[in-house]
Amino acid sequence: MLYLQCKKKSLKKIAFLGALLASFSTFAQQQLNMEEHDQKPYFFGISLGFNRSGFRTDLHPNYLLQDSILTAQSVPSIGFNLGLSATVRLSPRFELRANPQLMFMDRSIQYTLRYPDKLDNAYVIDKKVESVIVSAPLQLRFLSDRIGNFRVYMMGGGKLDYDLASNAQSRNAEDMIRIRKYDYGIEGGIGFKFYYPSFILAPEIKISNGFRDMHGRTPKLNYSNVLDKINSRMIVFTLNLEG
Repeated sequence: MLYLQCKKKSLKKIAFLGALLASFSTFAQQQLNMEEHDQKPYFFGISLGFNRSGFRTDLHPNYLLQDSILTAQSVPSIGFNLGLSATVRLSPRFELRANPQLMFMDRSIQYTLRYPDKLDNAYVIDKKVESVIVSAPLQLRFLSDRIGNFRVYMMGGGKLDYDLASNAQSRNAEDMIRIRKYDYGIEGGIGFKFYYPSFILAPEIKISNGFRDMHGRTPKLNYSNVLDKINSRMIVFTLNLEG
């Protein structure tokens, strides 16, 4: 019976993959949409996406000199982003894209304490960092051959970020984590273009890593004192509409 159940599950998976491949094949074999688009020297678009953001944290040597904070680690969270895009065609294979975005995120650092916190009376507390980031990435895209109304591309590039909420009043409260305004880093990912009669839908996923130390370390603040470097980390899934 167990063998039969496993066999049925395997057949269902094979059938699902077969149906998925058949749908892609049908989409690719349809009449070509937006043939003139591949000749445009430039084009524009809009984007809507979700991000899973967090920090990469390094502990400061002062962490070993105290005994009240046992652990400090980043807790990723889900946010969303809105953006515009402007793309210049360099060749049939390469495109240069600017994709300014407004990103909303709520990152946290979780602390495990030896003694309960005076305000929260808890042994595990989260220190949240709310951010509204203006991001300006510049990416180079490498495109595959067009297969009917379908195309794959890889991308990579750099970015500059500015946190509009870095000077929020809550950041100056006692025992908060202070994050600097500016960040820069690299990102890379993969995407897919689906050509429709009047637009192109391009879902993509990318990984973004910040290089700058974002921690405005304040030795007088307990939760900041035990941390050394803080770098941004992010995974972004985006739906692009291009015309």
